[in-house]
Amino acid sequence: MTKSSEERTETAPAASLPEPPPEQAGEARRMTRRGWTLVVSGSLFLVFVVLGSVVPVPFVAISPGPTYDTLGRDAAGNPVIQVAGHQTFQTTGELRMTTVSLHDGVTLFQGLGFWASGRYALAPREEYFKPGETNEQVKQENIQQLQDSQTNAQVAALRKLGYPVKVVAKEIVSGSPADHVLAPGDKLITVNNKKVAEAGDVRAALAGTLPGQTVQITFQSDGQPERTVPLTLASRPDRKEGFIGLTAVDRADAPFNVTISLQDVGGPSAGLMFTLAIIDRLQTGDLAGGRHIAGTGEITETGEVDPIGGISFKVVGAREAGATDFLVPEHNCAEAKTTAPAGLNLIKVSTLDDALAQLANLKAGRPTASC
Repeated sequence: MTKSSEERTETAPAASLPEPPPEQAGEARRMTRRGWTLVVSGSLFLVFVVLGSVVPVPFVAISPGPTYDTLGRDAAGNPVIQVAGHQTFQTTGELRMTTVSLHDGVTLFQGLGFWASGRYALAPREEYFKPGETNEQVKQENIQQLQDSQTNAQVAALRKLGYPVKVVAKEIVSGSPADHVLAPGDKLITVNNKKVAEAGDVRAALAGTLPGQTVQITFQSDGQPERTVPLTLASRPDRKEGFIGLTAVDRADAPFNVTISLQDVGGPSAGLMFTLAIIDRLQTGDLAGGRHIAGTGEITETGEVDPIGGISFKVVGAREAGATDFLVPEHNCAEAKTTAPAGLNLIKVSTLDDALAQLANLKAGRPTASC
């Protein structure tokens, strides 16, 4: 019995044996091609989403920026144009400067969103940032440009109002004949025995000279008597005449101070509107005449209005701020016309005199020079 029972156990059919555990069966399976495709596609999509959301693309987004009334007050409540030591006059209306906003660090998805909105434009980053240049460096350059435009605006405005202008040394080239003799801020009176009335006279006084030649220069440091010293001219590869080694600029020589207060703005394009606001504060007449006028344009010390960038965005920002008239540098007219919103009168100007004449036309109800 025992033996036969053991034999029956040993010869039991294979079908009656228990099935292998599920995990052992899974080891025998292979992932299908479709499964691998889903896994790889999902991983690539996830990588694309992460990169598109985080990694910047080499573009910047440009849009209309804020506008500022140069006859009004800044964010701190101070008048944008401040005058100490001279009577100022009441004004009405607005002389509004315009800006462009620049958005850096744009990701792929942000860029697509900006483009789809229709309010922004994308431009290669290299057009606004030099290779290796940081945001902070660009900010400092824009601040310097703003300060230069404010200085030019003061000179142009006070020159127009009949105040004298002096010529000063702005920068001294290290190692040049002027180095250790003159300093930034020194007033230039004569160069090579020729009177200096404006900055361009310095270069003109050296016409016909040669390197190695000695010339006399008369100047005056702040609070000091005039001095006349000899300088032996140096050479430069970009010119035939002798080289002194200084940059000359015009500065207003008025018995009062004009300062411009405006934060978080950079670049040179507000010069024209600063100039007009200074004139409006210092004389009777009320240039804006109650109208909401905006504009842009880089101003030179002698009153020329130079073209600027971003005009297509500035006209939009101006109209959104309520402006009805916009002063446009002549060379920006063609571009401004393509994007000017309805209800905005574009007025072409090429000099400070043009701008003043067109404002007088507006006030009197006469036609203005259109783009």
